[in-house]
This record gives sequence, structure tokens and C-alpha cells, in this order.
Amino acid sequence: MSPINFAYLVAIAIALTGMVLLDRRFTLFFWRDARRAAIVLVTGVVFFLVWDLGGILLGIFFRGQTDFMTGLLIGPELPIEEVFFLTLLCYNTMNAYTAAGDWLDGRWSRRASTAPIEGGAEG
Repeated sequence: MSPINFAYLVAIAIALTGMVLLDRRFTLFFWRDARRAAIVLVTGVVFFLVWDLGGILLGIFFRGQTDFMTGLLIGPELPIEEVFFLTLLCYNTMNAYTAAGDWLDGRWSRRASTAPIEGGAEG
């Protein structure tokens, strides 16, 4: 295997890292309630894996062949990258959902108004 075979997996890992950083910075999902977040995330990933397996069994979903994927399969037509992608999808959705709820509840404007002013005192 060459390094190019890990390109897609690395790209997903970088995106997941970004999701974690956003979550931490804005206390969105795991940093708000880790137990509940873990349950929601695992439930979402398992749901979509079952969905994928159903599509594979019905002959609807097929694994695409590309040099950018590892070629490691966790099931017939189910690459390892799919688990990471589904984790990213669910994590991104929950971060966006929580951020939207905060914004609609007015919590974002309160955060901005109580944040310390950068650059020191004026005058």
C-alpha cells in the first residue's frame, strides 16, 4: 500500500479533528454532555451502517474503486472509510444542530457581549 491509499481516510480524520475543535471551542456536543453525545453519535453511526448494509444486500450500494482508499473492508462492499465518514456526518450534524439551537436561543449574542476585548485598554 502506498501513502496515496490513505488520502481519503486522512482527509476524513482531518475533518473530524476540525469537528472536535469546533465542539471544544463552542461547547457544542461532547463538551456539553459527553455521555449523551456518545449515545447519540453511536446510535447515528449504527443506524447508517445498518442502512448501508441493507442497501448492499439489496444490490443498491457498491464500493467504488479508487487509489485514494485503503481497500480495507469491514464487510462486503463496505470499506473502513465508511465508518469514519458516517462518524464525521453524525458529528457534523450534531454540532450544527446544537449551534443552531444556541443561536436561536440567543446564547451566541450573550457569548459575544461577555467576551473579553482583545488588545487591552483603550485610551
